[in-house]
Formats: sequence, structure tokens, C-alpha cells
Amino acid sequence: MAITAALVKELRERTGAGMMECKKMLTETNGDIDAAIEELRKRGAAQADKKAGRVAAEGTIVTLVEGNKAVAVEVNSETDFSAKDTFFVEFANQVAQTVMAAQPADLEALMNAEIEAGKTVESARQSLIQKIGENITVRRFELVEAGDGEVVGAYQHGTKISVLTRLASGSEELAKDIAMHVAASSPVCISADQVPTELLEKEREIFAAQAAESGKPAEIMEKMVEGRIRKYLNEVTLLGQSFVKDPDQTVEKLLKSAGASVVQFVRYEVGEGIEKKEDDFVGEVMAQAGKA
Repeated sequence: MAITAALVKELRERTGAGMMECKKMLTETNGDIDAAIEELRKRGAAQADKKAGRVAAEGTIVTLVEGNKAVAVEVNSETDFSAKDTFFVEFANQVAQTVMAAQPADLEALMNAEIEAGKTVESARQSLIQKIGENITVRRFELVEAGDGEVVGAYQHGTKISVLTRLASGSEELAKDIAMHVAASSPVCISADQVPTELLEKEREIFAAQAAESGKPAEIMEKMVEGRIRKYLNEVTLLGQSFVKDPDQTVEKLLKSAGASVVQFVRYEVGEGIEKKEDDFVGEVMAQAGKA
């Protein structure tokens, strides 16, 4: 059977595969477009699997607020260029909407949830990999829901940082202000009693070593260490930090004046904790030149 341009065009539109791949597959299936679609789907999945090992540390975060619920979702790509792709942005927004609607218990449940009629989040991800040609991952999500007497707030800085907050009492405006503060100041936790013991002990060791260099009496050095610990706790805890919109007062004082308290906050930043691959372009060029 003759492989016409119209047939190739139809296969491209139905699968999103490249022109040469469509022509090749139609030739192999003797123009049977249904068989070609099936084979492309099989090979598309295989290509996606090959890309799965590649580091996806760029991407976007989507934030949604509906009534007493707030959602943050991080979706990653290999390059920032692809993170701006229309199909990628649409997929990320659909994933966030799926979290809001389905309220999955974990990431596995989310990937198996229906993102649109007859398609799961995972199958949509595989299709997107085939279209974009990069590894795409849904890394994590958080759904925060306010209980009785609580409010939720959210703040998104561009597409890279998202913060959700849940306050007991207070207003939605205050919850958003606290979220904005968390985005800017990145506290470790809400209060001093929540600072991880190992982190606090590590800092104490460092401060003790610094104090020992002073040559002062032991009781003086002990006071120096405790003073630095107090300062450290104020720096890393939400309540101890100076409020970004009014540095003359701490977040704790702001909350007390409003009769509110922070129950929970979640801060996402794209790619945090992912080890990015550093490309050695000079080395690659030299290697290629050596082969020539």
C-alpha cells in the first residue's frame, strides 16, 4: 500500500509522534494505521522507560486553593525550556486539579487516578514524554485542608516556589502573608521545640568549638554558646523570625496580635534535594574533536 502524506499526517495527529517515525511505522505495517498506532504506543512506552533514568531537576510547581483546601504539586522535567512548554504546563495544571478532586493518599494513588476520561496521570505522563522527548516526573504533592476554626493560605513565587499554610483562627489574608514570609525566609519548622535534635546538637558543637577559641573561662563560654543557640533558633524557626513585611516584629508577635497560630506549613521549591547533572560541554567538544 502506498504511504501517502495524508496518511502520515493522520498518524501524527493521532499519536503526536514524529513525521519520520510515523512514515517508518506505516511502511512496516503496510499502511495499517491502527496497527501503526499500536506499535507506536509500544515503542513510545519503551522510549519513555529509557528516559526514566535521566535526571529531571527542572520543572514547575502548581498551587491551587479551593475553599478550605489548598494543593501544591511539583512536576519535573530535564530542562527549564521544556518546563515552559504548553503541553507540560497543561499537564502540571491537570495533575494539580486531579489532586484537588481525587484527594489521593499517596503518589502511587495519584499516578493511578484518572486525569481525564479513560486516561490516568501515569498514561498522560508517558504520552507527554513521547511528545517532549524528555523524562517527566510527578515528584510530590501536598493537600492541606482546614478544619473547624481554621483557614488555609497559599503563596506562589513565580513557578519555582510554593507555600501552603494552615492557621488556627486568623484570616485568609494573614494565612497568605505567613505563606509569603515562609517563601522568602525558608524556616526549618514552626517553633523551637520542633527543631530536629541532631541539627541542634551539630550547631551546638560548632558554637562550642568557636567559643573554645576565645580562651575565656568555662562559665563564660557556656553563656556564649547558649546565646548563639538562642539566636540560631530564632533564625531557623518561623515564630522566631522577623516578619518580612514588618521586620520590627517577629512572626510570633504578629500571630499573637491577631489571636492566631500556625498549625502547618509546607514549602516546595523546584528541584530541591535533587542532584543535578553538570554537563561538561568543553569536555564533550574536546572528546568529539579527538574522535575526528
